[in-house]
Amino acid sequence: MRIQTNYYQDIFESPFGKFSIRSSEHAIEEIKFTDFQQKRPHPLIDQCKKQLEEYFNSQRFEFDLPINMNGTPFQKDVWKVLCSIPFGHTVSYQSIAMQLNNHKAARAVGAANGQNPIAIIVPCHRVIGKNGSLTGYAGGIQLKQQLLNLEQSMISL
Repeated sequence: MRIQTNYYQDIFESPFGKFSIRSSEHAIEEIKFTDFQQKRPHPLIDQCKKQLEEYFNSQRFEFDLPINMNGTPFQKDVWKVLCSIPFGHTVSYQSIAMQLNNHKAARAVGAANGQNPIAIIVPCHRVIGKNGSLTGYAGGIQLKQQLLNLEQSMISL
């Protein structure tokens, strides 16, 4: 028997575009770039919107929200490493592969990074090519650069 989960959803309008936030009763499940307009409010989503607003206003360096990420074991391992990247810093896909003890998995790390369901909070924007180049981002390279610039300006204060 499958247990039905209630989901809630709302839109957060950042200085860099719209994000759709989805949660269950207990955890943020997804933040993605979207024009989706359907809303089903929940206090957890309000808390998430408040923390995102603080982040975009250079008032928050880390998020304090329950999250639940659905994915393969490998994806979850990659996403866990993403969460350990210090604010305002970057690492390469190759570096993450080496942290996972699989130096040949840089492309698989990139694929898992691209499937990150919780943008910003799970900071996939902090992952770059091993030569320092900005590579793929669901919100586009320009947004990735803007997020990195925002964070780097905050740590230089």
